[in-house]
Amino acid sequence: MLDMTMLLLILVIAAALIFDYVNGFHDTANAIATCVSTRAISVRGAIFMAAFLNFAGAMVSTKVAGTIGKGIVDKDNVTQLVVLAGVLGAIVWDIITWYYGMPSSSSHAIIGGLVGAVLAHAGMSALHWAGLKKIVLALVISPVIGTIIGFIFMLIIMQLFRNKSPGPLNKGFRRLQVGSAAFMAFSHGTADAQKSMGVITMALLSYGAIPSFEVPMWVKLACAVSMGLGTAAGGWRIIKTIGSDFVKLQPVHGFCVETASAGVILGASSMGMPVSTTHVITSAILGVGLSKRMSAVNWNVAKRILIAWVLTIPASALVAYCTYQVLLPVFKP
Repeated sequence: MLDMTMLLLILVIAAALIFDYVNGFHDTANAIATCVSTRAISVRGAIFMAAFLNFAGAMVSTKVAGTIGKGIVDKDNVTQLVVLAGVLGAIVWDIITWYYGMPSSSSHAIIGGLVGAVLAHAGMSALHWAGLKKIVLALVISPVIGTIIGFIFMLIIMQLFRNKSPGPLNKGFRRLQVGSAAFMAFSHGTADAQKSMGVITMALLSYGAIPSFEVPMWVKLACAVSMGLGTAAGGWRIIKTIGSDFVKLQPVHGFCVETASAGVILGASSMGMPVSTTHVITSAILGVGLSKRMSAVNWNVAKRILIAWVLTIPASALVAYCTYQVLLPVFKP
């Protein structure tokens, strides 16, 4: 018969893998919305390409997992129940925003969820403010960088090909865009699957199953597979919001968006900084749209996206806080 601690560990691992699956279909749009909207690749082909490359990217590095697992909270205050409540808070918020077609950040959601659960368990003193400051700073700065790089990259492309007619230009960039979408899907895997790896490793360390914070190979594989399967399930609501409602894109625009976004994300992942892929690519789309003209951006959609961004950390923290309070009597020793 399972003891309560082992049961909680199993529930944490299951919840983290479900979060990865939800993250996969929630964030599918990050990699493929632009190439689908410009018809550079079929929807089915785009999804399976993204699923495979998300898996490949997830196996490359664990630096972001280390930041999530060690940089947010005091390990002495990390219990199985804290991690479970934090992950459930992130899952609930991801599903809500997916339902309404809003490209919110799974990175913000998992960070907010862990913060809310820790606050419910041990209060403010259990938080690592230096680590949180670094993480939040990266999450805030990355959209600004994404907007600037998307804007500049688009201007450079426009200058280089200013004498080319739109038809042949877009035909050429439609082929290039398949490669840039693949680059984006790979970079998404390097960033987003890492969060669940960090959560599961944190839980294993708390349980005593591992001696130090080192991500086991089976955790890498499980998280990579879960994200790949979630990506294959698709995220049609968010694809529509990013790919067509926000800014009308041609293949040349999609190429600039995906290449700029992937560069920012890979750079951040190499430094262990858990940026939001959603924020980076959406801001890159904004930068590309602004390079055309202000009116090219649907500012009503931009406003809805911004509201979702602002609400994500406090909302997921609140859900996790309440979830902890509900679960505590059930799993109290």
